[in-house]
Amino acid sequence: MSANTKVTADHLRRRALVYIRQSSPIQVANNLESQRRQYALADQARKLGFQQVEVIDEDLGRSGSGQVDRPGFARLVAEVCDGNVGAVFCIEASRLARNGRDWHHLIELCGLVRALVIDPDGVYDPGLLNDRRLLGLKGTMSEFELNLLRQRCQEAIRQKAQRGELQFMLPVGYRWAPNGKVEKDPDRRVQQAIELVFVKMEECGSARQVLLWFRSEKVSLPAMIYGESGRELIWKLPIYNTILRILRNPMYAGAYAFGKTEARTRVVGGRARKTIGHVKPPENWTVLIRDHHAGYIAWERYEHNQALLADNAHMKSRMEPKAGRGGRSLLASLLRCRRCGRMLHVA
Repeated sequence: MSANTKVTADHLRRRALVYIRQSSPIQVANNLESQRRQYALADQARKLGFQQVEVIDEDLGRSGSGQVDRPGFARLVAEVCDGNVGAVFCIEASRLARNGRDWHHLIELCGLVRALVIDPDGVYDPGLLNDRRLLGLKGTMSEFELNLLRQRCQEAIRQKAQRGELQFMLPVGYRWAPNGKVEKDPDRRVQQAIELVFVKMEECGSARQVLLWFRSEKVSLPAMIYGESGRELIWKLPIYNTILRILRNPMYAGAYAFGKTEARTRVVGGRARKTIGHVKPPENWTVLIRDHHAGYIAWERYEHNQALLADNAHMKSRMEPKAGRGGRSLLASLLRCRRCGRMLHVA
């Protein structure tokens, strides 16, 4: 990067900000060369004559898509607004932002305070029409590139899942075989423990009664934890969610299911916020391949269990009677408050 006539004495009297960002923790851990190139921009700023050079790297591991908070970028914008910044250094436009809103907002501010934007390709003055047009094109290309890469990745994942070949974390009781197929855990104790959950569900008729039986009989279930040595199998007394996850997982019925949850985006404080893990109804799953591998129960039993769980759910519907949960209560789940409609219970 050579000296440029656009860098004036007025710019050099002010500070230079070097903005550093990588999109994910994996990139921060593995893409070290990119980090070195970005940190080296501080030396380039000094070679251009800037005496005050400040590095902003709070956004390492944060996406520039505009759907996550970026304290480093917010600090950059605030510093530019103060008028004490002469130039903003970045390795490329995509490091500053991957969405048009953040990018054009920053360029607008830089143009107002006559701050330069400098990358390895050149020096740009947002106050000049041609430079501003070029910066706008860089930002648009960066945003388009992100959307294109995301679209390609999602389509490749979907096609592999439709073939039943996409590997993901399997529930306890299953493992990926060397040939890429799903097979039961060879440990017979693990198999028998999973089978016992479904046997008790058939006997008791509700997930809570299954849980109470396991807890009263002190029968442990296998569970996966992540320790220092990686994924490990342990045995412990189940909690309610443990039983529910086993009963609701179609993998145990021999079905390959993908895309059971979805991400949702909403606007909070004028910015997009994405949340993940929202459960979709089975008819909206991305992929469902029945008889994909050996199951612990038949598909018909799985569907019957889902109907039982739905019937047993508290207050999922307004006035229908609920299935019995065991015990000797008279008119269990039938008595309701005459004013609000809530089910009455004994405490």
